[in-house]
Amino acid sequence: MSISFKAALLRAPAPARPYSEHKPLKLETVSVPEPGAGEVLVKIAAASLCRSDLSVINGVRAWPMPIVPGHEASGTVEAVGPGVASVSAGDPVVLVYQPQCGACPACIDGEAHLCGPGLAANRKGELLSGGTRLSVNGEPIHHHMGLSAFAEYALVSEKSVVPVPRDLPLDIAALFGCAVMCGAGTVLNTGAIRAGDTVVIAGAGGVGLSALLGARAAGASRIIAVDPDPAKLTHATRLGASETICSANRSAAEDVISLTNGGVDIAFETAGKLGAFEIAYDSARRGGSVVSVGLVDPKTPFQLDVAALVTGAKTVKGSYVGSCNPRTDIPRFIAMHQRGLLPVEELITHRLPLSEVNQALDNMEDGIAIRQILTPQG
Repeated sequence: MSISFKAALLRAPAPARPYSEHKPLKLETVSVPEPGAGEVLVKIAAASLCRSDLSVINGVRAWPMPIVPGHEASGTVEAVGPGVASVSAGDPVVLVYQPQCGACPACIDGEAHLCGPGLAANRKGELLSGGTRLSVNGEPIHHHMGLSAFAEYALVSEKSVVPVPRDLPLDIAALFGCAVMCGAGTVLNTGAIRAGDTVVIAGAGGVGLSALLGARAAGASRIIAVDPDPAKLTHATRLGASETICSANRSAAEDVISLTNGGVDIAFETAGKLGAFEIAYDSARRGGSVVSVGLVDPKTPFQLDVAALVTGAKTVKGSYVGSCNPRTDIPRFIAMHQRGLLPVEELITHRLPLSEVNQALDNMEDGIAIRQILTPQG
């Protein structure tokens, strides 16, 4: 027996704006079968937008079409398939866009964020349990990151859900599926900040401000936020930035070096822009570290002065999913939130019904939103 519900369907990339007029995402009735072995049906309570969702819509990153986007969400388990043991009907959960098979070399080595089968399934627009489940009148529809959360329901692998405390509001819980792992996780895991470290965060969007909260929780002595948008820098100051630098019309890295007498210990790129990476790289002191978490357009050219890398003795790292093991790190980050160390609710600036998802895309592109919560039943 199949289950039908509304979902925001993208049939082809749509680079033209405004999205609210062209409406590349259209609510259509999609169907899924009942959960199979190792699968979970989740009733979506809240989905939030990330710039990675925008890259699906505008075609910056190639995905198989047609597809239902959305990879940061929370909800309640509606039903489970045979063999599911980690959750039951009625459990509140966070959806996780990087499933972990638990058996590949990366998972066995404790690096679930590098799970090979999980990444392969995502790139094909399929579930970790194999193939697609979404359809419209028999036409197969691809899954975004194994989730497709811009919808009323999501049929996912059991490996794509993490149970959360029942007293955690589900709109806040949604942020732990991406923004918190990629922001705070990158700072705490990949960057391994120590108390007293000095930090630059280049990019003050949802992930960047989550990184700021992580740096503050870790005891960074100085947190410098850099962004071309003054409004986002105001938000960064409110969340604990020591200083802010508007990069719209000035050499931000030179300002950082001047402020810190030589650069910071660790510089984070959190914007998915080449310019932000260059600011982070140039802002790190000799012997410092640079950590990049944003997904820059893969066609963007980049030149690295290798000799300067050597003489500067800098370390450059990429961070995927904040180097997190979602099943252990999400509960850890939620516990930090409940102790007041990660007030991630401060990242939410807009709340809209799912029917206004195209307007939400415009809000993101225009830079007027940090994290927007979409509610299917709104």
